[in-house]
Amino acid sequence: MEHRREALELRKGEPWFEAGRKAFEAVWAGTASEADWGAVMPFFYGRWDAAVRAHAAREVEETNEEAAKSYAAPGAFDPEAARDVAARLEARVLVLAGELDGGPLPRVAAEIAGLFRDATVLVQPGAGHFPWLDDPGWFAGAVAGFLEAGEAGN
Repeated sequence: MEHRREALELRKGEPWFEAGRKAFEAVWAGTASEADWGAVMPFFYGRWDAAVRAHAAREVEETNEEAAKSYAAPGAFDPEAARDVAARLEARVLVLAGELDGGPLPRVAAEIAGLFRDATVLVQPGAGHFPWLDDPGWFAGAVAGFLEAGEAGN
C-alpha cells in the first residue's frame, strides 16, 4: 500500500487528484463505493482521455472474479521459492514499468529485475499500469528492441 500512496503523489497536479485520493482512502479502508472505484481509475493510466476511459469502462466485464479471488489467496505466494526460481532462470527477462505506476514503482521494478541473472529494466516515461495504451509506439519499440537484441545474441 505504501507504494500505491507514493505513486498517488506523482499525480498531484491532475484535476482529478483530490477526488481520486479520497476514493483510494475508501478503497484501502474497505468502504469503497462503486463511485470510489471509478474515481481511482485515472491513477492506473498515464493519461486520462477518451481511449483510456473506454478501456477502464470495460474493466468489470473483462475481469474474471473467480480468478481474481485466487490471485492473493492464502498460500498463493511463496516469496522464497519465487526468488530461488528467479535466481536460477537462464532466460533473458524484461521488466518494464510505467513511470507513474504504483504496481510496481520503477524502483521496485529494478529490485525485481535484480532477482534474475540476466534482466533488463525499462521505465516507460509518462506511463501507468497499462503502458501499451499510454504510448503504444514506445511500448512496442521497447519490447521489440528487447526481443531483437535477444535474437542477435543467440
